[in-house]
Amino acid sequence: MKKIYYLLAFVAMAFTACQKQPIIPNTTPKHEAKLTLTLASADYKLLDTSIYANKSLSFHSDEDAKLYVPKILAAKYPLVDDKSTADVTYTITALVPPASPKPADSTFAKVAYTLTNGDYLLLPGNKFTDFSAAQILSWLPIHYTKPVANQLALVTFTYFENGVTSTVAQSFLYVNGAWKKIYTITPAQYTAIGKGGTFNDFSSSDDAQLTNYFNTLLKADLAVSSTVKTGDVQYVSYKYFGGGTFQRVIALMFDGTNWTTQTLPSTTSTLSFARDKGVWAANSTVNYTLVKDDYTYIGTQTTAGTAAGRASVAKYPDFNTSADTDTDFWSPDNVNAALIAVLTNKFKSTAIPNQSFIVTYADYKFGKTTNVAKTFVYDGTAFVVPK
Repeated sequence: MKKIYYLLAFVAMAFTACQKQPIIPNTTPKHEAKLTLTLASADYKLLDTSIYANKSLSFHSDEDAKLYVPKILAAKYPLVDDKSTADVTYTITALVPPASPKPADSTFAKVAYTLTNGDYLLLPGNKFTDFSAAQILSWLPIHYTKPVANQLALVTFTYFENGVTSTVAQSFLYVNGAWKKIYTITPAQYTAIGKGGTFNDFSSSDDAQLTNYFNTLLKADLAVSSTVKTGDVQYVSYKYFGGGTFQRVIALMFDGTNWTTQTLPSTTSTLSFARDKGVWAANSTVNYTLVKDDYTYIGTQTTAGTAAGRASVAKYPDFNTSADTDTDFWSPDNVNAALIAVLTNKFKSTAIPNQSFIVTYADYKFGKTTNVAKTFVYDGTAFVVPK
């Protein structure tokens, strides 16, 4: 009888061994990684074939890298955990400035036009003798009914913005089937570079210096310089005398320092990325350590803390957090207010929503000074202490 039981047990074991075994999921634990990576050809190939970098093996800009590198990291490192970071070096393709447009006819007398009162009323619905930025663009197709590629128009009109009217001369270029506002050298700018006067123009003697002139003017114009990025293009419209008077256009590209007509060479760039909630994204955290001028700013230009505390910070570049009975004592909330004032002064114009700022400052407590770091987040309106 015992032999029968052994035989049955053996058969059962054999049958079980022949059955298809269930697949055990890969339980390899995830981990926080600190990666350093220079993208190779195979890494760019991890991108979808519809993305240009899959073939060019480079990016056109840092902004494109911020968009596509997270896709590469997600494909290359699927098991790393949140809080992982990656310093990624990549190639930026050589940037070629577009050719300067060559209008069929840029004779000044033919491209310059000053609006009359009747011109303003040609725009449907307009009852005023002035135009906004949008209205002048809507009016151009009404006046120029058969524009050709690269047609240039220098239009003088009454401009209305924020309740104020002024007379302006703006240049417009017809490209890709639409009118585009381009940059126009103003009388004040001609004067600034020694070319002002009765005519406000350039001539053949200026040919070698034109790019330098325009580079200087564009860099001095805050409306341009405050937002410019490497690879940005400006079409500059200017008056030129030589065998007649013309309104010409030149295309300039920003190389990160200057405006130029030269091709920008391929370069490498490095950005930091972080993984949060399963998603890789460019790590835009700013680390900032207060300098003496910041303490002076807090002490003389803000209302943070007490008057005695501000005077102390301006004199001694640190925050006294020893005892709340000290007249120059800084409470945690007051320190936060002071640091937020510095961040607002230095970074509000460039901060982006949800960007983190780690601020290091000198903390004085019972005769000992140490460096302390606090984190703030820009919520799109103000700098706040993260919850």
